[in-house]
Amino acid sequence: MGHLEHKAQSPAVANCYILTISDTRTEATDTSGRAIFDLLFAGGHQVVGRKLLRDEPDQVRAAILAELENPAVQVIITTGGTGITSRDTTFEAIDSLLEKRLDGFGELFRMLSYDEIGSAAMLSRACAGLARKKVIISLPGSEHAVRLAMTRLILPELGHLVREASR
Repeated sequence: MGHLEHKAQSPAVANCYILTISDTRTEATDTSGRAIFDLLFAGGHQVVGRKLLRDEPDQVRAAILAELENPAVQVIITTGGTGITSRDTTFEAIDSLLEKRLDGFGELFRMLSYDEIGSAAMLSRACAGLARKKVIISLPGSEHAVRLAMTRLILPELGHLVREASR
């Protein structure tokens, strides 16, 4: 069976949880989390929860572990903490939870970013993978980066990702 048949047999609706990781954002200024919510909603997907927390590895791990236990959640999308500063620890927290990595996601995201921002794209540690048959996608904190990843990579494959992860 080819990828088109897989997509045709994939769920049209994914149940998603959004986690914004930032030391500076508030609910009022979380434009990236809002963009993820709006794009998922426009794509016909369900947002079953949303949270904002500081870039503290233990808090990030605990929040993701809680949603991995939540039977209503199929996809966890995070925004923030993927840079290289000393405070950017999201990559390590998420990477330690992944059972399977989707290296192509980060590679494609950085390729698309390179087309828009040039060599600075290499500073992003956006990543994706699977844990407990659920999809985890970690995006930068930039609203523009979030919109790029959502529209070009995530939304076109979300149902397919859920289908394959659950098998």
